[in-house]
Amino acid sequence: MDPSYSLAVRLACEFIGTAILIILGNGTVANVHLKGSKGYRGGWSLIAMGYGFGVMIPAIMFGGISGNLINPAFTLGLATWGLFPWSEVAPYIVAQLLGAIAGQVAIVVTHKPYYDQTTDPEDILATFATINAARSRLNGFLIELLGSVVLFSCALAIINSPLTENEPAVAHLALGFLVWGLVAGLGGPTGPALNPARDLGPRIVHAVLPLRHKGSSQWDYAWVPVAAPVLGGIIGVGGWYLLLG
Repeated sequence: MDPSYSLAVRLACEFIGTAILIILGNGTVANVHLKGSKGYRGGWSLIAMGYGFGVMIPAIMFGGISGNLINPAFTLGLATWGLFPWSEVAPYIVAQLLGAIAGQVAIVVTHKPYYDQTTDPEDILATFATINAARSRLNGFLIELLGSVVLFSCALAIINSPLTENEPAVAHLALGFLVWGLVAGLGGPTGPALNPARDLGPRIVHAVLPLRHKGSSQWDYAWVPVAAPVLGGIIGVGGWYLLLG
């Protein structure tokens, strides 16, 4: 994060960066899950790649401006350990949540004909929010917690590594591969979210917009991809900070 940029500019970057994450990530899910799309049933590898690029692109664009946190759990984890000002936590989280909502609305608008062709409510919900394959909130929580701890601790280690000290662009490029690997490795059971804004914002859109065959928004599960990444952020950032920070 560069404090020489105004808070308004940094919030705009967080909004745009989170929107890009959703457009590329959830857009790939829509490509795979919605009938009529040329990527229909393209497989999990395609989805993992979409989220990897969804993090990589805004990281290179905005990492040197707003920090490209694009994740309330990361924002809260950094603030908890004194690495981010508490006075900016709420504005950052609002910008991230609104960016996720805007990105999801863009996906729905551009993919509406394919939503209309898709009759499975879970295929539709998967393009918005996460679902646990075993119908287990405990399993979902453990997957989200593990993935979040790995994500945040590894992200900080990469960005602050002596190997990338003089090559910050390389570090931010590597973040995309980190997310790509996490979604490939841990994505089967839940999605995963690893980011409260990535799940909550689109789930709100799912609940509000009138779509054919959309079914339930599964609010009984919605707390999992919010609470687990927040706890993972505190643990992951703290682990890095205590060992290497």
